[in-house]
Amino acid sequence: MRKPIVVIFVTIFIDMLGFGIIIPILPIFSKELGAANYQVGLIAMSYPIMNFLFAPFWGSLSDRYGRRPIILGSVFLTTLAYLIFSQATTLWILLLSRTLSGIGSANLSVAQAYVADVSKPEERAKAMGLIGAAFGLGFIIGPTAGGYLKSMSSVGHVDWVGYGAAAICLVNLLLAYFNLPESLTVRKKEVTFNFRIVSGILAELRRPVIRELLLINFIFITAFMIMQIAASLFWRESIGLTEVQMGYMFAFIGALTVVVQGGLVGRAVKHFGEFRLLMVGSILSLIAFAMIPWVDSSTFIPWELLAFALLALANGCITPSITSLLSKSADAREVGQVLGVNQSFGSVARAAGMALSGFLYEFDLHLPFLASAGLMILCVWLASLIRPSAPVVVNG
Repeated sequence: MRKPIVVIFVTIFIDMLGFGIIIPILPIFSKELGAANYQVGLIAMSYPIMNFLFAPFWGSLSDRYGRRPIILGSVFLTTLAYLIFSQATTLWILLLSRTLSGIGSANLSVAQAYVADVSKPEERAKAMGLIGAAFGLGFIIGPTAGGYLKSMSSVGHVDWVGYGAAAICLVNLLLAYFNLPESLTVRKKEVTFNFRIVSGILAELRRPVIRELLLINFIFITAFMIMQIAASLFWRESIGLTEVQMGYMFAFIGALTVVVQGGLVGRAVKHFGEFRLLMVGSILSLIAFAMIPWVDSSTFIPWELLAFALLALANGCITPSITSLLSKSADAREVGQVLGVNQSFGSVARAAGMALSGFLYEFDLHLPFLASAGLMILCVWLASLIRPSAPVVVNG
């Protein structure tokens, strides 16, 4: 693996590690600072909202000024955000730290654009799969590290959590500064310095292939988040799992995602192509979501593990295929912008999934999972509209 790809892998891994460290302790810490339930939700939502607003902005900026300065600047901002988090003793400081962290970590589109710049079209899905592996690895290690660092901090403080996250971001910043050359060769002549997010999204939705890919990504992430929130409630109330056991379950899917996206995607693309993988992943997700709520304590193993294994395989088929196809379908001068819009879609989908999950679970514990399966029927239909013969502009 080339050194720049390694640096990008580490950048995404640390982004997700920092996210994983903070998320499990954020609701508890917000309560320690006196937050009401609705305030906990607002603080948690600040991160994906900033991701939504700034992902296209960073991506478009990188199309004009290059990937390297945007990656360095965003990692520096994330480091600063975690230092502020370490000193959070009031809700407004906590909100400020999460807002800045959301802005800084919205650099995924730039990292993906960097990979698209330095990889050949036929190798792109494999390279994007490595980014997916970095996601999974960060989610596996993050929650455990966060719990350990929180235990080192006194009640009402998260200083060690903030210091730990800031330290790994600083390491990432130094690694990128010394080992990440500029990758962009074709630059846009201008960039719009405003936040016309809606108009930008509507423009991308008018483009064939890109439209279907963006919608599939949005629907899949929404379905996954509906499942993820409801699964914790289902496992606690109906199966009787402890928090540690639930952590093991999500670590299981994270570990499988690392294996699939890090080792199997490249080979699968060579044999089947991104279009077929997209369809297969959508069908596997549909099956997995529908399986989850029908187990009890006696059938949890092996059936729930099988459902999550299918979901990890599906995620490994869908996510890198979408990213690779988007990078090939976009104009070479607008790859960062298109991937930024895709990341924004993902941020909105996460917020939507979180909001829908609890609402659906309130009616019936099966409903969130069946809704997720139903959403994947839409993905199968959308994937069927994309043909390998559709016009695709390949960069380079």
